Amino acid sequence: MIDIRGLSKNFNTYKVLDDLNLKIEKGSTCVIIGRSGCGKTILLKHIMGILKADKGQIFIEGQEIGRLEAKELDKVRLRMGYVFQGGALFDSLTVGENVGFGLIEHTHIGHRELLERIEEALHLVDLSGIGNLMPSELSGGMRKRVSLARAICIKPEFVLYDEPTTGVDPITADSINDLIKTLHDKLKVTSIVVTHDMKSAYKIADRIAMLYQGKIIAEGTPEEIQNTTHPVVHQFINGLAYGPITETLGHLR
Repeated sequence: MIDIRGLSKNFNTYKVLDDLNLKIEKGSTCVIIGRSGCGKTILLKHIMGILKADKGQIFIEGQEIGRLEAKELDKVRLRMGYVFQGGALFDSLTVGENVGFGLIEHTHIGHRELLERIEEALHLVDLSGIGNLMPSELSGGMRKRVSLARAICIKPEFVLYDEPTTGVDPITADSINDLIKTLHDKLKVTSIVVTHDMKSAYKIADRIAMLYQGKIIAEGTPEEIQNTTHPVVHQFINGLAYGPITETLGHLR
């Protein structure tokens, strides 16, 4: 479904992605783990076509997105829902207007069908009937759910999540994990989740891939990652203060 080959990206002299390779199977949930600032969000933006790679290719169902013209790329993006780390709701719009924003901006959907699609999306995230509220009236967990409803309102084939459990309490985080699993099962979407929350990763993933120094250094099932002997992965998943990651950071300083 998604095939990333030799992807490289520099910002000035800083190499964020370095000959990265990853395949994500259709209908699966792939969780990409790694330290904050390691390039996970940058990778998502390349998959969306928001950023252009310095080198390498991304194929979505055999179509190389780096070669697409703007209109063709927009068609690919309409197949993708994106859940931003902070929710990224428009404070001046109602919940319903936020949820339906993609359809309003990029389609010619009728008003009645639009309202039905908005309510359907809110129902899927257990927030039926709040379309007239403003984002300022919502809790942090509810804002996350509204962001998720916006992502699925366009009925995407792919949903990309950027740190979906960041900034909420553990109970809310676990409910969001359950929601991600439920939506994956109901909508049959391909999900890509970036996170450094290992509890979340183990719960929702079919496959886990670790990003380190611009490359995917390990990939496997949650069980395989939990039982890894790779020193860098072992340090990260167990939250250890000392090991290869911190030694490398020490050299960078």
